Amino acid sequence: MTSPPKRNQGQGQGRNESQDQDRSQGRVRDEGRGEGRDPVAEVLSALADPTRRRILDALAAHGEATATVLATELPVSRQAIVKHLGVLDQAGLVAGHRAGREARYRVIPERLGITARWMDRLAADWDTRLSVIKQLAEDPAADTPPAESRASEQPKAP
Repeated sequence: MTSPPKRNQGQGQGRNESQDQDRSQGRVRDEGRGEGRDPVAEVLSALADPTRRRILDALAAHGEATATVLATELPVSRQAIVKHLGVLDQAGLVAGHRAGREARYRVIPERLGITARWMDRLAADWDTRLSVIKQLAEDPAADTPPAESRASEQPKAP
């Protein structure tokens, strides 16, 4: 019986060279950022959580902040803030970079703009639909055929 092969142990475990290089150059990797996914769906999903909305608001107020700073302002732990920042990063709403030993985050407004434009188009579509419904409700004669054609369409009794 042979023993299973030993896994890589040590400092680089679970990371590849490009991840190590990103860390050494002060960049926070944005793996998993939704390329090929629907950006609106990602933003709406990320913003569905009220804690993430509060984190985004706090970051916008600060301009740039660490998870530790955000944790002092919000009723959640630093670890929870980091997880929420990961979701916001994946949705393309925040970006992080290293400044010494700290990871500093800032808001990226582009995805919010895309989502806002989508919502504007959706609202305009609904305004048009509701306007048509209102028009039909207020003027039922506009949609119904004249009385003589209605009479000819009714089935005759035997």
